[in-house]
Formats: sequence, C-alpha cells, structure tokens
Amino acid sequence: MKKTISMATLAVLLTVSMGFLAKKPKWVSLFDGKTLNGWKVGENAASFKVEDGAIVVNGPVGHLFYDGSVGNHDFKNFEFKAKVMTMPGSNSGLYFHTKYQEKSWPSKGYEVQVNNSHTDWKRTASLYDIKDVKETYVKDNEWYTETILVQGKRIITKINDQVVVDYTEPDNIDQSKGRKLSSGTFAIQAHDPKSKVFVKDIMVKILPD
Repeated sequence: MKKTISMATLAVLLTVSMGFLAKKPKWVSLFDGKTLNGWKVGENAASFKVEDGAIVVNGPVGHLFYDGSVGNHDFKNFEFKAKVMTMPGSNSGLYFHTKYQEKSWPSKGYEVQVNNSHTDWKRTASLYDIKDVKETYVKDNEWYTETILVQGKRIITKINDQVVVDYTEPDNIDQSKGRKLSSGTFAIQAHDPKSKVFVKDIMVKILPD
C-alpha cells in the first residue's frame, strides 16, 4: 500500500524545520572596530584604545569588560572567538563568566591566557592556573584566532581551530576562588606597560542551555 504525506503533516514538518533554522545560533559581533562602545573599563582606562580596526592593549594593569546589549552582557553557554596578535614578551588574557570590576585582577570567572613569549611559562590558550600548557602554538607578530567554547561544565580552548585545552569542571570545585562556571561577561586584560597586544573581530555565538 502506497503511503502519502498529508498536507497537514507536511505543514507541521515545515514549521518544525523553519523553527529549527530560526533558532540556530549565529555569530554576533561584540566590537565595532572603531570605538569602545559597549565596553567598560575602570582603572587605567588609557591602557585600551582603538587603532586600525583593533583594540590595542598596552599599559598598566586594567581590564576592559564587555558591557553591551548582546545577551545583556551575561553569557552562560557560548562560543567566543577573537583575532589576536602579540608583540614579543607580551602577556594578556581573555576572561569569561566574569563581571565588571573597577580595579585589580577580576575575582570572578576564568582567564584564558594570551602569551607566546612572556617570562610567565603559561602559554596562549591555557586555562590560567587551572589547566596550563607550556607549548607555544603561534608566534608573536602574527594574527591568530583564539576560541573559547563553554557548554555545561566543559571548557574548550582553541588556537586557529586546534584544540589546546579540553577541561570539565568537577562538581566539588572550590567556589571561594571565584573560578567556577556560572555566567557573566567577557574581559580583555592589560597586564603591564611592557606588554602590547592587539585584539579584533571579537565575536560570540550564544548556545542553548
């Protein structure tokens, strides 16, 4: 017996398919390439400026926090990526699940390292002080893409699509240190006056819970 799909069934299938496509996560820009609109910095604001489509990070310790409208600057599960270039001997970092702080090092969230030749041995894409890597995957003076993927309790960092860290947060983690998955915004670190780092094409893809 030949089976046929009724118009009603076909309509339902099309509706489901269209709904799936509509909800498919998309990349959204967090940086307009011209200004620091949507970003907020407290102490040592001069450590951050925009030149030639990139955020130039150079100066005393400071942190530039995303404070814009995307996701109401509160992200839980996401894929984040940015193009980064380091000058020789430079150190910086990309924070996630953090919150605005006027000064000092952020007390909330995780830091993903940016460092290809600084005296600190913990190299780029390390999950700082949690899962550190000694290997250097990219060179100074070259643009590369640094990616952070967070889904549930799993954190993956990548350099140019190569997985560097794949870490699953344990259930019994010490919450007092602030390094615990929750939700929050992103931040870019100015580490010291001798470090100079460029960051551009900052994007996020919000993932479902």
